[in-house]
Amino acid sequence: MLARRLKPCDVVALTGEIGAGKTTFVQGIAEGLGVAAGSVASPSFVLVREYQGRIPLFHADLFRLDRLPEAQRVGLEEYYDGGGVTVIEWANRVPEILPEEYLEIRFEMIDPKSRRLNWVPRGPRYEARFPRAGYKTSRGRAGRSCQPGKAGGGGVS
Repeated sequence: MLARRLKPCDVVALTGEIGAGKTTFVQGIAEGLGVAAGSVASPSFVLVREYQGRIPLFHADLFRLDRLPEAQRVGLEEYYDGGGVTVIEWANRVPEILPEEYLEIRFEMIDPKSRRLNWVPRGPRYEARFPRAGYKTSRGRAGRSCQPGKAGGGGVS
């Protein structure tokens, strides 16, 4: 499970089209970090939400931003060293705000009920813990039924 591998000060960058399941995925990470079930909501209008768990979770959504100065005003970079896990939805909107090292997870919609999640570790901090792989998931089966996906991507375990 991804949450078990996450450490304080990790940054996870999520990308993918609207409706791909990014917020639902963050809810799963939150549960794995010990955040109360049902408490995670999309931070679209507040941009960053903080949750307490065994490791704090900082959940950001950059959908409404498209320039570095806007993202810097949010203070997102301050969360990177805040002792928690920072998960950023729509990280591709302002890639310049990302730290030098992070874990990228790409969401690809295969059909209305299936997604391919590809993860790409960026930097040595993530390469050993998160080997590059791809997985196909289907909704409605506890969200954990995974099969190896196409080569060249990253994935969820």
